Amino acid sequence: MMTIQEKANEIVDEFSIFEDWMDKYNYLIDMGKEMEPMEEESKTKQNLISGCQSQLWLTAKYDKGKIYLKADSDAIITKGIANVLIRVLNGETPDIILNYDLSFLDKIGLQEHLSPTRSNGLVSMIRQIKLYAVVFKSKYEQI
Repeated sequence: MMTIQEKANEIVDEFSIFEDWMDKYNYLIDMGKEMEPMEEESKTKQNLISGCQSQLWLTAKYDKGKIYLKADSDAIITKGIANVLIRVLNGETPDIILNYDLSFLDKIGLQEHLSPTRSNGLVSMIRQIKLYAVVFKSKYEQI
């Protein structure tokens, strides 16, 4: 199984193939199309991420010390961004998620090329994932 750093490096490598930001943007769209859809019953107001330009739902499940994330959006680019985060953070412990430096996002140029509203959505998504990690850690693990 890959470490969180290896998963992040893999994404950086995939994006480094493309020189042009439009090609990277298209790759993000492809990543959005690859993501398996979320069950309709999970698309609730409670799972909706605020601060996003489009609708984005995010759920987390805690199983045997690890967090498993699922997301869906009505915008394909937002789904792609969610897929990037999930590929790296999925199946990690709350501590790893809380302490991991997400600088790989800067390495692929994500934040500098997103519109302000999409960038806010990314920040809101990260905040929600870390909040899930805090909740699961306090509920299931001794601090």
